[in-house]
Amino acid sequence: MSRFLYPLKTPTLTFTPTRTLTPTITLTPTISLTPTITPTPTITETPTATLPALGSVSCIPTDSKREVGEVIYVVDGDTIRVRIEGVVYPVRYIGVDSPEPGLDYSYEATQKNRELVEGKTVTLVRDFSETDQFDRLLRYVIVGEVFVNNELVLSGVAQSKAYPPDTACQATFDEAQRTARSSKRGMWAPTPTPVPAPTRAPTAISPIVPAPIPGGNCSPSYPSVCIPPPPPDLDCGDISYRRFTVMGSDPHNFDGDHDGIGCES
Repeated sequence: MSRFLYPLKTPTLTFTPTRTLTPTITLTPTISLTPTITPTPTITETPTATLPALGSVSCIPTDSKREVGEVIYVVDGDTIRVRIEGVVYPVRYIGVDSPEPGLDYSYEATQKNRELVEGKTVTLVRDFSETDQFDRLLRYVIVGEVFVNNELVLSGVAQSKAYPPDTACQATFDEAQRTARSSKRGMWAPTPTPVPAPTRAPTAISPIVPAPIPGGNCSPSYPSVCIPPPPPDLDCGDISYRRFTVMGSDPHNFDGDHDGIGCES
């Protein structure tokens, strides 16, 4: 038997490659925000007027509100009306008290106040409070080189009287009162001789009628002045205004004889 040799077949090998997937990594950055802090400025009120030289008087605050105005009317010994930038305001002197109208030395106090400030340009300086309960500006008043509040006490036509918290100059006023008493000036004379107020027509007593304070709590029954409506109920002795116009209901009953003029005496 013959043997046939057959060539051996080499097998064909097929390789299927194995794919390895490399993932794509996407990085999301973390953003840290640093806030920008803007500081809130501290507002310091800058005075708007320069204080004149007042000799030995140094009690007036140097860092508080100041205004310059024109005195258009003197109400009594411790109250005036001042025009500031076109608006008329009632101003009550800080730390002093003059006799009420109708009492001894009220006329002298009013006349002395007129002599010092009427028609003049004044510098007004605030202590702590802006206004009193009647919406009057509370101020130290200076004309030229005269500290008016102090001069009234020194002349013996007003007394030193503290109204806390506005007391920066109270020690100065107390000293002025001691000087007036020891010198027997005005109301401190051994036998006071007050001058009676002259009788004048209403138009002569109030030649200027100020405008009410804009935005104030003013009763419409008293259009020429600023008096708040009740409560509380006020009498003429509680206010500094005199001979003012009364209209309508007159809630404080200032016009007892119903002639349209309040607090005539």
